[in-house]
Amino acid sequence: MQTQQQLSGLKVAILCTDGVELVELQKPRQALEDAGALTTLVAPKRDSVQGWNHDEKGDKLPVDLPLDDADPDDFDALLLPGGVQNPDQLRQNKTAVAFVRSFFDDDKPVAAICHAPWMLVEAGVLDGERVTSWPSLQTDVRNAGGEWVDEQVVTSGNLVTSRKPDDIPAFNTTTIDLFSRATANA
Repeated sequence: MQTQQQLSGLKVAILCTDGVELVELQKPRQALEDAGALTTLVAPKRDSVQGWNHDEKGDKLPVDLPLDDADPDDFDALLLPGGVQNPDQLRQNKTAVAFVRSFFDDDKPVAAICHAPWMLVEAGVLDGERVTSWPSLQTDVRNAGGEWVDEQVVTSGNLVTSRKPDDIPAFNTTTIDLFSRATANA
């Protein structure tokens, strides 16, 4: 059973850009904050990112910290929300890819949902990992050395992945559980 303080003081970077699926950012972010985590929206842009509700523009979200000013050492965990455009743009940004890779290099927990595992493919961190994602990414995941499975939520080491917005409740619970281990080890 999670408590308000389960993630007390845990610093979580949320990396995204224009095209982020709002529900995949907002619901996990709220769950993390409700569990006591401190979240920071990190983006290549300095002002705001354009969120989407499936195939329609949604709210713009303020950027808390520009990617160029972000130091992965300042964070304990990473959340990667999906949306097709969001990770497709981010995976072309060398700074964003290096930011993601650094969490794996430092053995910090990462949670990715829907199309966000594209960033994991690009960062070269899926070799030997068991992951799920939006089904259209399965060939990319396999080509990157990962084992793709069609399950609601999958934990592989310090990585949690989910397929789609319908999986968010299970994704949130599993993410908080994994991130709480980082808090305990800190």
